[in-house]
Amino acid sequence: MNALVALCHFCELHGPRTLFCTEALHPPSPSSQPGVAVPGGDRDVDRDSEGLTMRANNSATQGGEMCEGCRSLPASHPGFMSIDDETGIRFVSHQHPREPQLFSVVRQACVRSLSCEVTGDVCPGREGPIFFGDEQHGFVFSHTFFIKDSLARGFQRWYSIVMVAMDRIYLINSWPFLLRHLRLTIQSLQSTALKVFDNEQGVCPQRAVRMNSVFSPAVFPHQRSGNAARSLTSLTRHPNLWSTLHSSFSWLLKACGSRLTEKLLEGAPTEDTLVLIERQTEQEEEMSCWEGAEGGISKPQGHQSDSELGHEEESPGPRFRSLRHLRQVLGTAEFREVAWHVLMGNQVIWRGADPKLIQSAFAVLKSLLPVGCVRSVPYSAHYEEAYKCNFLGLSPDVIIPAHVISSEFSVLVDVTSEPSCQSLSTEDNISSLYQFNMSSANTQPTDRGPTLLNKLEVALSNENLSVDVVSHCLLCLKEEWMNKVKVLFKFSKVDGRGREDTHKVLALLGTTGPGEEDNVRLLKFWMTGLSKTYKSHLMSAVRGGERSPSQ
Repeated sequence: MNALVALCHFCELHGPRTLFCTEALHPPSPSSQPGVAVPGGDRDVDRDSEGLTMRANNSATQGGEMCEGCRSLPASHPGFMSIDDETGIRFVSHQHPREPQLFSVVRQACVRSLSCEVTGDVCPGREGPIFFGDEQHGFVFSHTFFIKDSLARGFQRWYSIVMVAMDRIYLINSWPFLLRHLRLTIQSLQSTALKVFDNEQGVCPQRAVRMNSVFSPAVFPHQRSGNAARSLTSLTRHPNLWSTLHSSFSWLLKACGSRLTEKLLEGAPTEDTLVLIERQTEQEEEMSCWEGAEGGISKPQGHQSDSELGHEEESPGPRFRSLRHLRQVLGTAEFREVAWHVLMGNQVIWRGADPKLIQSAFAVLKSLLPVGCVRSVPYSAHYEEAYKCNFLGLSPDVIIPAHVISSEFSVLVDVTSEPSCQSLSTEDNISSLYQFNMSSANTQPTDRGPTLLNKLEVALSNENLSVDVVSHCLLCLKEEWMNKVKVLFKFSKVDGRGREDTHKVLALLGTTGPGEEDNVRLLKFWMTGLSKTYKSHLMSAVRGGERSPSQ
């Protein structure tokens, strides 16, 4: 994400000023000339920041009239630079941006955030977040706040943190994320400044001093000049304030750039995409609950973006690579029975000593279902009930309850190894390494339906179709049946139609005939995987339609 973060201050003598700015510099492209010196110097600084290597930066400050309150780093200070070891992106911090064009953009954002953009009904009061900007000067997410100062007029000084970017949609979509993490930084600044303020007021209460002092127009400019020149460092008494802010702003730019990725969608987003977005939002909300009580300027450094979590290098050994591979290993009849149970929403249990093999089987079988229908426990040392998971991996010594063994709504695959073949460990000899014993109390025939499984098996049995083509066939089949699910949900759950009308709709959808019972079970199970966004959209549309005639 091409953006920068800046801390701004409204000086009583010089007006809005930029105090501290952090920008991301991307590594040069391979087409750039070799041997070009990288600006920024190579002097190490005693600080590491969550995958970012801290170095000094030799950028020069922009000149101009400044008092102590307008200045963060002295002109001789080299600034800060962090290097992301994964991407090579450098995060550079100094009082002003390196480029003159960026200096003008940040200057305008600073002035607008601390003056004209905080009046009127757009942002009630003077504190809080606001969004403004245009295509020419960039778009700005700004959060204005106050810092307590016993020597200032009104005992407080006015600051803002702004994020400037050219991508309006990206900034708007990042609003909750930015607001949550910037508030942590702001609350930490305010709390440390409040302690300093209380200590100073305890030593010399300024309100009483001002009440007893004689005011005259002649001395007012001198009083104002003496009180204006006070830096943020003196207000907070934080010895490493600027290096800590650099770490916090660098993490914010890194996390904000990696949490959202652009994808080319042909048409409206699929149900799987909506469900994944909802789950990501829920995870971020849960994370914020843990963050809220702890605060701290450098707190965001302890968090990792979603792109950094849960990625492990694939370990060697026998693994299932695709549905066709699983079908070849299990056998045609056994694969169909397992796939039937998956599509019907029954609990599929794999028990064995190789958790990676079981997880690879689940990864392949999950592709049969919409994302919202998948509840998985990859590997456990005890049995989990069906309402918690429909995919359950167990260690070989786990005893499964009798009511589960006798239930028609579950299937068990026991994976036992062949001791004589343990020296072989390639992906192609799974059948020689392991035996797969399947058991289920289901008595219903699985050879009639559902229609989706029948069509999928035709594609799997056609050796002229590659694995990628079969995957695209499955994707099209899932979208086709997900559309049937949406129609059925709208007709039966939202409109509340009766059984006779519902049967007519099922006939129109092409789900009656051979395998009708399995088709209906599949539709009802997949209905549980619809996204909350789609359900709420339908309900609000229905309520709006009900109100419109009376209006």
